[in-house]
Amino acid sequence: MHLAELLADAMRRHHLSAEALAYATGIRTPRIRAFIEDGTDGPVRPTRQEVTELATALALPLHEVLQVSQERSAVTTAGR
Repeated sequence: MHLAELLADAMRRHHLSAEALAYATGIRTPRIRAFIEDGTDGPVRPTRQEVTELATALALPLHEVLQVSQERSAVTTAGR
């Protein structure tokens, strides 16, 4: 599963918009939208701290979210 899918599914389950998640985490709304649209594949990539904050706010297992975000980053980096 991609980070984008993981975040979008969790946001749907909690009935949260990007704006509400931004308010809860302190991460700017445009960055959250980029994570939801592109995950770690786009030009805006989440930092480890942002991933941690998102996992906490969405009640997701941190190790799972970190693993998904690192796997996709490794694939993207290796493909360059």
